[in-house]
Amino acid sequence: MSDKNTSEQQTQSTQQDTAAEQQTEQAQANASAQPEQPGEQGDQEQQTQLQQRVAELELALSKAEAKLTEQKDSVLRAAAESENVRRRAAQDVEKAQKFALEKFAAELLSTVDNLERALQLAQTSDDVSTNFVEGIELTHKGLVATLEKFGVAAVGEEGEAFNPDLHQAMSMQESTAHANNSVMAVMQRGYQLNGRLLRPAMVMVARNSGGVDTEA
Repeated sequence: MSDKNTSEQQTQSTQQDTAAEQQTEQAQANASAQPEQPGEQGDQEQQTQLQQRVAELELALSKAEAKLTEQKDSVLRAAAESENVRRRAAQDVEKAQKFALEKFAAELLSTVDNLERALQLAQTSDDVSTNFVEGIELTHKGLVATLEKFGVAAVGEEGEAFNPDLHQAMSMQESTAHANNSVMAVMQRGYQLNGRLLRPAMVMVARNSGGVDTEA
């Protein structure tokens, strides 16, 4: 082979290499100029998934907070109901203690009445000895003191204002010596047990149109 042919072949080879390099550079330039759509699409999908995950977590948190609030309300209601039950039980026990003697005390009132009648009769009689009268007085005082010790108190005094919650008016009578609508006479004492009325006092009420009205 001649030197001329060899030179031509080298020239052709060099031109081919140069063309190949230009094609490669052009391809790289084209690749760089085009947007990386697959990569951006992946980022968007990841961002969407992340947003969905955040939304799911926020929803779960909201449900958990609502459940916690509901359970807290239930606990508070249960505590309040328990306190109400305890308070009602304590009130029932207190009432039972206060009024356990109600029937027994009511039965004793007739004995007190009989002693008072006997005492009134003895004091107005000349045939009764002083010792007998004193004995009735001591018995009466001892029984009344015992009743008072257990919360039984007498109600109904002459001169006090008529109170329908404590008094039972047996009659009304004109009187200028008493204030209008006041107790002018007690025919039978009333009694309370720790503030609860065992029986009302039987009284006579004064009616005095010219007097002072005790209810005014």
